[in-house]
Amino acid sequence: MGFPKAIFKIIESKNCPLYSYDDIFGVTGITISMSTEEDNTFVTTSIIHSPLNKEKCKILSGDLAKIIIQYERADRIPICMITCSGCTGSIRLEHTQKLVLTESGEKHDYTEELASMLHLLSDFSFFKNIDAENLQTVIKFFRLEKLEKGDIIIRKGDPCANFYIIASGSVNVINDRGMTISTLTRGDVFGEMSLICNDAVGATIQVCEPSSILYIDRKNFQKILDQYPSIQLYFTRLMAKRLTKSNIIRTEDLASGMTGNLAEIPCEALFQTLNMNGKTGILSITQLPKGTARFSFRQGTLIKAKYDIYEGEEAFYEILKERLFRQICG
Repeated sequence: MGFPKAIFKIIESKNCPLYSYDDIFGVTGITISMSTEEDNTFVTTSIIHSPLNKEKCKILSGDLAKIIIQYERADRIPICMITCSGCTGSIRLEHTQKLVLTESGEKHDYTEELASMLHLLSDFSFFKNIDAENLQTVIKFFRLEKLEKGDIIIRKGDPCANFYIIASGSVNVINDRGMTISTLTRGDVFGEMSLICNDAVGATIQVCEPSSILYIDRKNFQKILDQYPSIQLYFTRLMAKRLTKSNIIRTEDLASGMTGNLAEIPCEALFQTLNMNGKTGILSITQLPKGTARFSFRQGTLIKAKYDIYEGEEAFYEILKERLFRQICG
């Protein structure tokens, strides 16, 4: 009987000379520590299975072998993401385990219509973060509802029990005054922040044309979120995009000069302001959970970023994620 194997899939690839998005790697091996009165020995064996018809990379193989050393066996490796230590490019890999979802409420009728949509749904940004092995299982636990123009899906202030994806049609996001602040269309998602932050719905969602909406209950949404770190990253970037859009007006007001209390300015709006004004210098953000973040700008261009153990793009997304969750949840 062979050793168990852990599977890692590339979820991000930037200028890697050898590998691309969705490439699969297998990691097999075992680590044993042996001690006697005369010797103290550390024995490890790692087998890295690379994609067929592609060159082997010693750097990435070394990074994957370290995982075996850290957790001793492949079947003990937790759900995680790793980043290749790199050469001319960079890649990020994700390890997941088989996802098991549970039925809730009445049994879901997996209709022929939803089944026929599988090939279309796989192109949605949310579903691209789920491996092919589990994709069909995940989609089966979504329910499909058809709604007419004017129907209210969720209302501001109410508790949210589901996560939603627009399969077809469009919906309006409405504020307290009854004004439409944005429109979501095919492939867009909503309801996730209420579930992630365990808070009331932040805006009313109203159908603006006949639409088909997919939704999944809180319990299974949380399982998917826990299973796939790449989906957490997807939501972080989605929140950054939404908050950046909502801060455009405020950023334009600030563009004429750096005035006021900077602590009150959302960090994504502050970055935009520094960029638009062509500022040069170092921006320090203090009182963060992991210490102080520092960003260096040269004529408005971000040239260096460091926060805790993170540097460059990873530091930017880490600080943005913490600030976004604090703004939205608190």
